[in-house]
This record gives sequence, C-alpha cells and structure tokens, in this order.
Amino acid sequence: MPPNQPTSGAGAGLVLAAAARLREAAATGTPAAPVRDLIGRDDVGMAYAVQRCLTAERIAAGARVVGRKIGLTSTAVQRQLGVDRPDFGVLFDDMAYPDGACVPAGAVLQPRVEAEIAFVLGADLAEGPLDDAQVRDAIGHAVAAIEICGSRVAGWDISFADTVADNASAGAYVLGGRRVPLAGFDPVTAGMTMTVDGETVSTGTGAACLGDPVAAVAWLARTARDLGDPLRAGQVVLSGALGPMRPVTPGAAVHATVTGLGTVSVTFSAKGAR
Repeated sequence: MPPNQPTSGAGAGLVLAAAARLREAAATGTPAAPVRDLIGRDDVGMAYAVQRCLTAERIAAGARVVGRKIGLTSTAVQRQLGVDRPDFGVLFDDMAYPDGACVPAGAVLQPRVEAEIAFVLGADLAEGPLDDAQVRDAIGHAVAAIEICGSRVAGWDISFADTVADNASAGAYVLGGRRVPLAGFDPVTAGMTMTVDGETVSTGTGAACLGDPVAAVAWLARTARDLGDPLRAGQVVLSGALGPMRPVTPGAAVHATVTGLGTVSVTFSAKGAR
C-alpha cells in the first residue's frame, strides 16, 4: 500500500512542523535535530508526507524535478544507518553537476559520497506491470554516477523516517560521460571502485543494489505510480549505492569506476574558496 499523507488534525500539524525544521536547516546551513520526535521513527506515511510537502514548496519556488534517487538499497549502507528497507527521494535540476565539477563548500550539508549506476529513461513507466522486463525496455541508457548524499539532520543521526522526510538524504549528483544501452551492459555483474584523494574507500558490484539495479528501478516505478507521480521519459534514476558511502571533507577529490560504464569524478572546494 502506498503511504498516505495526513491531511487534517494533529498528523498534518506534525508534518508541517517537521517540514519547517528541515526547511530551516537547509536555508541556514545549520543541521537540525532529527524529526522522529514529531513523526515517529518508522511511520512511512508521515515521513513521505513531509517529503512531499518540502518537494511541493521547492517546485512552487521554481525548481524542476529531473528524476528520483533510490536509497538504502545496499546492505552495507543499511547497516551504516540502521535501517532495513529502501526509500526514494526527488532529484531537482540544481542538484546536477557535470563530470569533473567542483562542488562549492556548503552546497551539500554533511556530504557523503557513494558510487552507483544511474539510468536515464527512454519511455514512461506509468502503465503495465512495471516488472523488470518492462523497466529494462524503458531504460534509454546507463551511466556511472557519484551521488553526494547530504543530511539536514545533525550528525547524520537518522532513523528511516528522518531520512525519508529529508528527501532520502539527497544532496547532489554527478553523471559520467559514457552512455551505455543495457544491450551492451550487465548491471548485476558490474564492479565498482571509489577513491577519495587516491585512496580506495569503497568497492562493490551491481548485485549489492537489491540484487539487481534494474529491480531497484522496478520497485521505484511501482511505488511512484502508486503515489500518483510515475516515472517519465528523460528522467534520471540513481539506482542505489554499490558499496558503502563515505564522508568527504573540503578539498577532497572523488573518483569512481564502474565496469562497462567508465569513470566519473568530482571535487569539493576548500573552505572559504570561491
């Protein structure tokens, strides 16, 4: 069943209070206390209601939705954050950085990086069974990606509800330059290596992402349709980490390689840099 959004009474008030706390953190650049005191640790409906509230505000302010991110698909990341299920968030146009870009200091709060496979859809995923076969046919191409996760919650002290409410801890993302159709690429067996400042900090394979990154996209497609906002052609889907995510500090250089998709990299400006 899709999570339902509280529309009146105490539930709506708590959703608005949680949204206000996260909005203030984003606006001031100062991470806030977790919101689970307002919406509970595991209330899926309340958490996604907060996310939808903040998403609607961003769209009203002129932001454009360009895709979705799937989070918590890797057992390694689930262990890191103490959760046991995937989630999803929204990608906005101002989150995208080109391959090799330098992300300004402060652009993402408490940044952590993870390497994954991104898919760009060539067809809508709004009707039909939305099974793995249909999703595979709908994918236009795959590309290596670095997701820059960020948390508006101080110290990444998050429960499942905290990260969902906070747009699945989305911050920014970088896509590599090599676009590969699935006919020439196997997402399950693809290997990933990620380095920070030349040191290997994360490794994994596509199988770490719910067993198959395409299956992760199928889960998202069904969930998004159930919520009345299906995936559309042209959208980017970050399918989930292939290994543990790692924190980064100002001045860091991150480089990832995904077998069959090539490389992708990003740097972070030093504090005070312009």
